[in-house]
Amino acid sequence: MNFRWIFKPNYYESSLQEIAESLNIPISLARVLSVRGLHQIEDANKFFNPSLDNLYDPFILKDMKKAVERILRGIRDHEQFWIHGDYDVDGTGSASMLILFLRELGAKVDYFIPDRFSDGYGISTKSITEAVKKNTNIFITVDVGITSYEMLNKAAENNIDTIICDHHEPGDQIPVAYAILDPFVEGCEYPFKPLAACGVVFKLLQAIATTIGKPDIVYKYLDFVAIATAADMAPLLDENRIMVYHGLKLINEAPRPGLKGLIYCTGLKQGTLTTANIVYAMAPLINAAGRLGQASRSVEMMIQQDEITAFRIAQQLEDENRRRRVYDQVLFEEALPIAYKQIEEGHRALVIYGENWHTGVIGIVASRLVDRFHIPTVLLTKVENKAKGSARSINNFDIHTALKNCEDLLIEFGGHKHAAGLSLEIDNLEAFHKKFDDIAQSVITKEMMIPELSIDTELKFNELSPRFFKLINKFAPFGFCNNKPLFYTKGVRTLNGARSVNVHNIRFRAIQNNFVIDAIGINLVNKIHICNSGNPFSILYTLETHGINGQKAPQLAIKDIKADNEEF
Repeated sequence: MNFRWIFKPNYYESSLQEIAESLNIPISLARVLSVRGLHQIEDANKFFNPSLDNLYDPFILKDMKKAVERILRGIRDHEQFWIHGDYDVDGTGSASMLILFLRELGAKVDYFIPDRFSDGYGISTKSITEAVKKNTNIFITVDVGITSYEMLNKAAENNIDTIICDHHEPGDQIPVAYAILDPFVEGCEYPFKPLAACGVVFKLLQAIATTIGKPDIVYKYLDFVAIATAADMAPLLDENRIMVYHGLKLINEAPRPGLKGLIYCTGLKQGTLTTANIVYAMAPLINAAGRLGQASRSVEMMIQQDEITAFRIAQQLEDENRRRRVYDQVLFEEALPIAYKQIEEGHRALVIYGENWHTGVIGIVASRLVDRFHIPTVLLTKVENKAKGSARSINNFDIHTALKNCEDLLIEFGGHKHAAGLSLEIDNLEAFHKKFDDIAQSVITKEMMIPELSIDTELKFNELSPRFFKLINKFAPFGFCNNKPLFYTKGVRTLNGARSVNVHNIRFRAIQNNFVIDAIGINLVNKIHICNSGNPFSILYTLETHGINGQKAPQLAIKDIKADNEEF
């Protein structure tokens, strides 16, 4: 794949020296902070030192006081709580956290996680019916609810008070509820909007704990917030960064039994876990429960007090995740030729339908198609005589808004700027594709179809001291909107030529101005001729360490290579 190289603009170059001196860091790292919007010393300090003292007052969330009072009254009066969560990591993690916290306070709690296949997304009739059978008084939704008008009307008709904890954007109307905790609801002045659902639920826990005079009892639940926030691709900025930072520390230092089994099963090493480990190892297993079976198993695993039981559930999920990867690959290979055909026809958005595809892997394959073709993608399959599936997008194309502009052709939809779910009548597929593609044609330029690599700053190899590598770690945890710093270096040569490794990758010793360092380029074997041409070349890379005979050594993780005379 070809990339456009873009330098992030820096509007505060004049302040770099002051930041560098104040924080005792190189100018190049001061520039990395500045291009990420951290050009004030106070902001940069907060970024490097994520403190729980800088979490926002949870009562700024609209309806928080009402929600807390109703929950505490429910606990005091021994009322029945019913928690309804979504089947992904954010939904099951939020539900697990809330179940444990309410039970810690003495509440009577039952929960419901919908079946992806029989119940679908959102609040289902089955959940309301089961809640009524349990004589539920308080119905708390997590990661869903803000667009569940009809179902929450049924809850109200049965004298159930609903508290919505969601982070999705509301529709044109607001559902009937006792309290709505959602940063995007009209009139909510919460200063940090892009919380994951687990973040919203944590704010509820924080408000309850503060009200009962035990504010510190909530921090042991930040492990759930770290997992859910990273897995849901919420931006790791501001409050999310603080919560994920401290949640990761918990997971590494003292993982709860329900997570320890998961860590063992994925072969990860306690003490060194990162957000990347969450996204690529832990989250797929948690998600596997809902993709190929009952998602409530993830909740049962995470709330377990017995490590052995949690480990056994994690083993089941690992087996299912292996099966999921097979379905994933089959669907991807079947969708590829359809995607190529639509692109040849000039489409700037893919809408691909397959009647017998597995619904549990639709979203994953849609993301893979976006990675391959870098255009918005909607992947659908047949469910109960309807076309149902997932949408994934590229930067600068708001897929939720695009679907909203097509809502006359949809049965339902919901999600975010970059990802959404939807369903429609099969007969409307052609009309939907045309309308959706027309929107994409009006917004997406040819330039937008070439993926970008955003450069933080230029770097010379002689700046790469051991201390520099340590300072890079202060930018962690890494994730959406806080990627590892991407550096640009020109005038690079190989010491003894580049060689291919594992067919697709290249490895070489990079040299610039007599400074030599190991480098590896994943999936860059097609650029090996640039490295071995004898001419200097430019590289984009992040910094990492790799093991040699049990020792850790620094290396460059190269993302792209161009000849020095090649245009960006």
